[in-house]
Amino acid sequence: MINFLKNITFIIVSYKSENIIENCIKSVNSISKILVVENSTNKFIKKDLEKKYSNVEVIVAGKNLGYACANNLAINLVKTKYAFILNPDTYFKEEALKQIYLAIQFLKEDFTLLGPGIVNTNTIMTNNFDEKNFVQKTSYIKGFAIFVNMNKIDFSPFFDENFFLFLEEIDLCKRVIDFGGKIYLVNKCNIYHDAKKSSFNNLEIEKCRNWHWMWSLFYYNKKHYGNFVAYRVTITKFISSLIKFIFGYIFFKKKYSLIHKSRIEGLINAYFNKPSWRRPHE
Repeated sequence: MINFLKNITFIIVSYKSENIIENCIKSVNSISKILVVENSTNKFIKKDLEKKYSNVEVIVAGKNLGYACANNLAINLVKTKYAFILNPDTYFKEEALKQIYLAIQFLKEDFTLLGPGIVNTNTIMTNNFDEKNFVQKTSYIKGFAIFVNMNKIDFSPFFDENFFLFLEEIDLCKRVIDFGGKIYLVNKCNIYHDAKKSSFNNLEIEKCRNWHWMWSLFYYNKKHYGNFVAYRVTITKFISSLIKFIFGYIFFKKKYSLIHKSRIEGLINAYFNKPSWRRPHE
């Protein structure tokens, strides 16, 4: 088990997540290396975390690179056999890593990605398994916890950097499957995920999230299934957001209206093949 832990590099991409990232770091053993990519100009987090934890290295990006680009930056520095990509708002107990270790032995290293079979989000537990199953083959796993067999990655870059936020991991899983890779959920691997606690939950962030959700939805479908499918998937969402924007404007629901305006703008940018340029204000 010790050799297994030495062969894992944990990757945590943060955006001003000082308030919660230490819970994640503390749940990781002190044997494994941890690479933190801070998607801002905050040099204090580097000084603070590297002083507190000898196994932590912090890379201050200097700007918000997004989930895909920041994770690629760290992935390219990994020297170990495995990488474990985590959101800063996740944490787990030692038993979770034991279950991953057992799954690797069971699969005889024949996997590309592994994900948790049990997710505890804000105290709500979901279990995707019949108790008789140890692992379950799947077509995708969520991006907050991705265990990577570095020897099985046959393409570059790891994440598509055209995505800034949302669907990067779904795109990754699609490419893994297309390249003949295998993805599994690991039963009894329990990951705690406090969704949205890793960044400020304010109007500007919500507008940015909604802009990128719509942009990414169109781009993902266009990339893998073509223009017709991408328009078919998104056009009803465009109309719905337009109606909600007008409703919010008429009835003075400013926040509601602005969020749906951001959705419309994200889709229009995608329709005109513009890149995912929008960033939250620093």
